[in-house]
Amino acid sequence: MTTIILSDILDDLRAAEKGLHKFERRYWMSSSHFYELYSQGLLDDGSHAEDFAEWVGHYKLKLKREAALEQLSRRRVEQLRRQAVGETIDLVPQEPVLEIA
Repeated sequence: MTTIILSDILDDLRAAEKGLHKFERRYWMSSSHFYELYSQGLLDDGSHAEDFAEWVGHYKLKLKREAALEQLSRRRVEQLRRQAVGETIDLVPQEPVLEIA
């Protein structure tokens, strides 16, 4: 099991987005549409194989880190609801840590 902090998740997301935007501009296509075509084996894997492999790597990292961010956020909201006094939630800055497999 690996430990990851929120800052690392956000840094990875920023790096992945930067990489994705490079390919989206180059190929005039959203990463989600590219990944759909790529996953179906519909793209030529010849002259652009390196680009496609890098693009897929950035996209998978983005999806993985978005899932981790969602999990952290969901846990935080549950924790805040349990600790709420009355009808309000006291939201203060915190650097959460997530154990990931």
